[in-house]
Amino acid sequence: MRAPPSAKVDRPVMHHRWSTMTFMHWRYPRDLVAALVPGSFTVETFDGSAWVGLTPFLMSDVRAPGTPALPWLSRFPETNLRTYVRDAEGRPGVWFLSLDAGRLPAAIAGRGGYGLPYYWSGMSVDVAGPLVRYRCRRRWPSSRGTRCDANVETGPPLTDGEHDELAFFLTARFRLFSLVADRPVAAEVEHPPWPLRRARLIGLDQDLVQAAGLPAPDGPPLLHASTGVPVRVGLWNWVRPGDGR
Repeated sequence: MRAPPSAKVDRPVMHHRWSTMTFMHWRYPRDLVAALVPGSFTVETFDGSAWVGLTPFLMSDVRAPGTPALPWLSRFPETNLRTYVRDAEGRPGVWFLSLDAGRLPAAIAGRGGYGLPYYWSGMSVDVAGPLVRYRCRRRWPSSRGTRCDANVETGPPLTDGEHDELAFFLTARFRLFSLVADRPVAAEVEHPPWPLRRARLIGLDQDLVQAAGLPAPDGPPLLHASTGVPVRVGLWNWVRPGDGR
């Protein structure tokens, strides 16, 4: 299958690179997930289920347009907990249940600028050949000690047949949704198609999912990995409120 087209962000407010990414996804009953999503959005399902993704990765080259990346501040780990929704106009995107960042300024900026539920956490991403070791311990503003420790072995690139509809549903997302002043907003996110690879989970010890208000995942996740993509993030805009419940 061919990936859906990315959004086009002509005037980005931020440049990023997302690399050393692992997508871990579990099925959940739609009603459980919908209870954590504002009524302006409708939870998307695939094959009868909502999907919740735990996505640790390395954020780098973080900078505003026309400015250089800064040592230390522009490179840090991040771990996102997300699900997939549509707004009142039927546009698909990501709803974040939580975002953990390894830099306090990034967490403050994400909360203040985009209304996203960022947390400051002690984090690391260590790579040794095909093995990737992610570590996360939440520090602020709450749920202190909430963690995500994951060990992943990355494999070869996905074949054309493995780039199936579900893989695109879970990874080809080019819009984020949030609330600013209790009103729904959207921001476009532009990047090339993910170069997806196979991955094997060696170990996972986490309670980020439970801290967000969901029961612990049942069974092993569906995994995809990626070396990463460059990203352009647009300014958020108000979207029409709706009743997606």
